[in-house]
Amino acid sequence: MENKETVLVTGGSGFIASYCMIALLNNGYKVKATLRSLKKSDLVKQMLKEGGISSFEDLSFAEADLQDESSWEKAVEGCQYVIHVASPTPHTDAVTEDDFVIPAKNGVLFVMKAAKKAGVKRVVLTSAFGAVGFGTVKTTPYTEEDWTVLNDTVFPYQKSKTISEQTAWDFIKNEGAGMELAVVNPTGVLGPVLADDFSHSIQNIKQMLNGDMKACPKIISGYVDVRDVADLHFKAMTLPQASGQRFIAVAGEGYSLLDTANVLRKSLGEKASKVPSRELPNWFIKLLAIFNPKLKAVAPYLGMVKRASSQKAIAMLGWKPRSTEEAILATANSLIKMNLIQ
Repeated sequence: MENKETVLVTGGSGFIASYCMIALLNNGYKVKATLRSLKKSDLVKQMLKEGGISSFEDLSFAEADLQDESSWEKAVEGCQYVIHVASPTPHTDAVTEDDFVIPAKNGVLFVMKAAKKAGVKRVVLTSAFGAVGFGTVKTTPYTEEDWTVLNDTVFPYQKSKTISEQTAWDFIKNEGAGMELAVVNPTGVLGPVLADDFSHSIQNIKQMLNGDMKACPKIISGYVDVRDVADLHFKAMTLPQASGQRFIAVAGEGYSLLDTANVLRKSLGEKASKVPSRELPNWFIKLLAIFNPKLKAVAPYLGMVKRASSQKAIAMLGWKPRSTEEAILATANSLIKMNLIQ
């Protein structure tokens, strides 16, 4: 048996990270997952089991924190690749932009430095569409040539994603000689949940099925299935032509929240009885937002149309994403199966 290569996957308890780990283990790699606390390792195993992994002999864990530089050298020891998915969760008391940006930027820098020191061949960074398509308005789809323009319309989270991705490219250019970087920029991530911890886009579907969303705000964005996001990370790690490139992960044209609701109603019958069937006018939500903090977060996105193209990943890496409709239904069915719907 040849020696298996080891991949460090950061933020191992996260939604995208767990699917990256499933793809790696299924393809014969060893995985070392970082967690802020090793107490979470049982949860991770439970999630991987839910995702079809039955043997954990090629899985190990390391404790590391994006705020603590010294924890990374030990974590990355003996690894040939790093898939850096972890993004610091701003503490609930994050107020200023710096509370978002500085941890994100430092986190990337700590991981890149440790990877370089350990002789890692290639780092794959999970960035976000937030680093591509904000601060500007385009009628044509956004591509990898586009970068978010850091102006006052950009939220701290998207700023942190943009700045941390730029930090990674700068590091490779200035100090990364011999190490390669590839970046994946997912849009809204959907797909089968493995536990009750999941992305914001899935929260929307859960709210629809639960009847918490009575009508849909007018927001159009791109979506992608988490299994395809993991596959794109795998291709970005293993294919020579991916080095030095960024790849948008999106399944197709943008979908509005109402389009999403329509897919659920059309396919799930009785289970979708609480799913909304109409759109709310923008002015009405803006009015309600004055009194409702949850809607206040939504208000700036109203009427926003952000279309993105994944032509590059399809043409260059042979990536084949599932349709948005399939991703929506896989999400809904898994929420129902895991009893996460009231």
